[in-house]
Amino acid sequence: SVDGACFGRNYFSRSSAPDVEDSELAEERAAILAEVASLKKLAVDYLHPEVGVTSVDGACFGRNYFSRASAPDVEDVELANERAAVLAEVASLKKLAVDYLH
Repeated sequence: SVDGACFGRNYFSRSSAPDVEDSELAEERAAILAEVASLKKLAVDYLHPEVGVTSVDGACFGRNYFSRASAPDVEDVELANERAAVLAEVASLKKLAVDYLH
């Protein structure tokens, strides 16, 4: 056969043709790479706890007025009464143990 179409060159499936990637595949690849990067960051944070946490959020520098060291201790009335009862019982048991020993 001498037809010119028989000797045509395929420019799309040749080995030197540039690879064309589908847009859905490219988006999925980008999502997977982002997930892998976040997993790597978590793994590094877990493996190296000596590396401090850095944050620039203004809420991170807020002051807690309830659990600070200089806050006055506020105790529930029921808890205070229960503590007093337990201490009184312990004192009586200690006296009984001392009397039994001597």
